[in-house]
Amino acid sequence: MWSFYQIGRLAVLYLVVFLSSVLLIIASPAAIGAPAEAFSFSRDIKPVFDQKCIACHACYDAPCQLKLESASGVRRGASQASVYNGVRTDDMSPTRLHLDALTEEGWRKKGFFSIIRSVDGDTEEDKRASSLLFDMLKLGRENPVAPGQPLSDDYSLGIYRENQCPKPEDFADYRENYPLAGMPYGVTGLTDDEYHRLTTWLKQGAEIEESSLVISEATTDQVNQWEAFLNHDDKRYQLVARYLFEHLFLGHLYFKGDHSGTYFQLVRSRTAAPGKIVPVATVRPNGDPGGKFYYRLRPLVDTLVHKTHIVYELSKDRMDRYRALFLETEWRVDQLPGYGYEYASNPFVTFAAIPSRSRYQFMLDEAEYFVRNFIRGPVCRGQIATDVIRDQFWVMFEDPDYEQYVSQPDYREQVMNLLGLPGENSDMMALGSAWFKYSGKRNEYLEHRQKQYRKAFPKGASVEQIWDGDGHNDNAFLSVFRHHDSASVMKGFQGALPHTLWLMDYPLFERTYYELVVGFNVFGSVSHQAQTRLYFDLIRNGGETNFLRLAPPQEREAMYKDWYRYSGIIKTLISYHDLDTRTPSAMLLSSRRDTKLQIIEQIWHANRHIIDNRTLDGCRDPDCLRLGLTHENQIDKQLASLTEGRAKDIPGIDLLPDVSFLRVDLPGGAFTVYTLIRNRAHSNVAFMLGEELRYEPEKDSVTIFREPVGSYPNFIFRVPQRDVSAFVSELAKMEHIQDRRKVVDRWGVRRTDPNFWEIFHSFRYYMESEQPRQAGYYDLNRYQGW
Repeated sequence: MWSFYQIGRLAVLYLVVFLSSVLLIIASPAAIGAPAEAFSFSRDIKPVFDQKCIACHACYDAPCQLKLESASGVRRGASQASVYNGVRTDDMSPTRLHLDALTEEGWRKKGFFSIIRSVDGDTEEDKRASSLLFDMLKLGRENPVAPGQPLSDDYSLGIYRENQCPKPEDFADYRENYPLAGMPYGVTGLTDDEYHRLTTWLKQGAEIEESSLVISEATTDQVNQWEAFLNHDDKRYQLVARYLFEHLFLGHLYFKGDHSGTYFQLVRSRTAAPGKIVPVATVRPNGDPGGKFYYRLRPLVDTLVHKTHIVYELSKDRMDRYRALFLETEWRVDQLPGYGYEYASNPFVTFAAIPSRSRYQFMLDEAEYFVRNFIRGPVCRGQIATDVIRDQFWVMFEDPDYEQYVSQPDYREQVMNLLGLPGENSDMMALGSAWFKYSGKRNEYLEHRQKQYRKAFPKGASVEQIWDGDGHNDNAFLSVFRHHDSASVMKGFQGALPHTLWLMDYPLFERTYYELVVGFNVFGSVSHQAQTRLYFDLIRNGGETNFLRLAPPQEREAMYKDWYRYSGIIKTLISYHDLDTRTPSAMLLSSRRDTKLQIIEQIWHANRHIIDNRTLDGCRDPDCLRLGLTHENQIDKQLASLTEGRAKDIPGIDLLPDVSFLRVDLPGGAFTVYTLIRNRAHSNVAFMLGEELRYEPEKDSVTIFREPVGSYPNFIFRVPQRDVSAFVSELAKMEHIQDRRKVVDRWGVRRTDPNFWEIFHSFRYYMESEQPRQAGYYDLNRYQGW
């Protein structure tokens, strides 16, 4: 039995505990109106956007222009206007983040509406709780995808889907009409913790602190040095700085030795250092700035997404190289060029004072970077933008010592005004007249070029006339892969011997860059877009016919007709310049072997020390070149069999998407990655429309890389190492959708896979480990719903 004393002490203890609890409740944050837990945007919220949102909501093709890779994009919100619109008859007003408006108020005036505030509700708390983002997340939570199952046809996927962009006040109708269109859309959703963080943050007011980026003193010193270099008062410096800006504005610039992950973008600003940057918002980088400006290096605060991550290194060596190329040569400029039509449409006139050899060498030094600009830039989005190129081709460049435009002043003066580019006039009435004007000038230029090269090289073209990277630069030889509505570029000769090849001179290289990067307006009318696409067709044709100069004249026409079969013949007769079938070739070739293969063999043997090949291609005589390949391991050998034939031999190729990421899980928890690229074959690529009429699916092939290639995986396979042989066998013999369903059931990573995001991001983790400078978040907009 307890004594009265013990009972009394226990009663007192309970009383103390009770009173303490009451006091804690009274003093709790909830009781006094403060949140139970405060979430920080940068610490708690942005990581969720990065992991689950920016795979779709980044860059110009973000649905509803909702860009979530930065705080500024979240504040800006969404719009009902579409950037990519192939039928608009007039240019639209640009809406570039960090450039065309710098405040929330500015974006509201441009038609953007908030996703974190709502017009509904009597109190601020109601408005936060019913924000568009909150409602979208809640809708997604209420209608999750079926785990591990194919998406139903009710989900619309792909870059051509019609996006619905409701304003907050219209969400009730949206919810009723599109119950499956919550966020994240058509994919495994948020975890409980992620959902709690986002919704609680929204209820707490969705505060977004200013982005803070710590830049080291050493990096700051380099920024100051480069800005001083680019803003020199001397006219030669000013013209060089303009040329550099127009070639570097799209790049993500980093300083050699800085491993902090900080990147910069080169912009024109109304203010000089150290003032806050106020960007000059011209439609194009070569547009009239309309007054005094300064070149500035602006830190990049956005999360890096692979599809726009085009890197370029700055260093003391780079500045010394610029000085040697541009400023230590003999030339002068008495009056700086303007920004009118004459200069905007023809960079050869604008920068005529700068030695053309210096300009060409500048581009050759980092050729992959410049090609990547027009591969990953805004122009390369969608089938019509990319169907001007083959699914795989190799690119090489004329040596500056032999290139006639840079080495022959009289010839240069003769043709300079013929190298203008269309697209500046985007009026619909200009489409036809611009095409005839510029295609006519291009063909007149080619007539002069043909005569000049015949005069300069009476014995014809040879391997010596191809740039060898000065013996060490691996930018000299590039490979381009088209993935139906996107593309990739990399160094080396990748894959088997392609159907067509390009040999580019300086006018071709510079015109391609200015037509597809500097002069391209992603907000332009259908007239502007068509002019760009049509002229790029002429550029491709020029690169291909340049390569044919290496072939014997009696064989060129047959090769040319093979590249432009069926309807392509019409284009060669009505649009292109006549093929040169008279000038001899200086190449020593056997008539008993494939001409194209012999040419590439000679180029390979002369430059094998800088020509990389990282693919697993087998041999398809005579359409093959091994380039000294070795299969590094058993997995490589097993996968390589998929490359040893075309779709008529390996039916499974016909059921593969354009880009498949493959993750092979190794014993012990490690994994390795591959990319399976489907190369689609066409009789020709000479027309803007009707690609399906020129498609030859039985000739499709596969190229396999030991790394992620492309920004937009269409599907992911995850295979244990022990299953690789079975996976290859089942993949190769697929003939029907049902066969692919079985392969996907066993090894596919569906959008609905509970582990989808971990597997999806594992390819980025791999790149961060193996090629950290090239790593960025991959895009999900083209991922299949199988």
